[in-house]
Amino acid sequence: MKPFSLLLFFVVILSGAAPSSAQTNLEWATLAAPEAHRENATVYGYDENGTFVLLREGSNHLVCIGDDPAKEGFSVVAYHKDLDPFMARGRELKAMGKSLDEIFATREAEAQSGQLVIPDKSTLTVYQADLDENGSPINPYLRYVVYIPFATAEETGLPTGPMSDGGPWIMDPGTHRAHIMITPARKD
Repeated sequence: MKPFSLLLFFVVILSGAAPSSAQTNLEWATLAAPEAHRENATVYGYDENGTFVLLREGSNHLVCIGDDPAKEGFSVVAYHKDLDPFMARGRELKAMGKSLDEIFATREAEAQSGQLVIPDKSTLTVYQADLDENGSPINPYLRYVVYIPFATAEETGLPTGPMSDGGPWIMDPGTHRAHIMITPARKD
């Protein structure tokens, strides 16, 4: 468990003034979503044992994934619900002990065969942050991904690497995971 999770737990228990850890999990897990869509998003996160769980079933088009307490730093994501089968398959393969290369190859074969459908033009937003002395996220940084399965640099006219701060580029061109990366410069 991350130090900020333990600290938050003690702040909640001792002060009674802080939101519940479940409420904090929901609020923090939705930080990558546009504010107007956070309340009704489906939210997955991690329970007190570090197990990946459904925190809330949503009613809109977004899925949010909370910060993994086993990983260093703070990072949450939001994506269109049509991407959930693709994301869930990656989590399933990871849980089976597959390497990143094996996960990529398996999903590539499944997408090529039509077994795994990756929607065109669905988006994913990554919200990363530093943590303050109380374990709360500060200095947020957003990165954007627009999935365009099997698209190439030649088809899109996009470069295969960033040409300028924040400029779009295509990552994994020609594969199931082809996507436009938009990575604004991080403010110091």
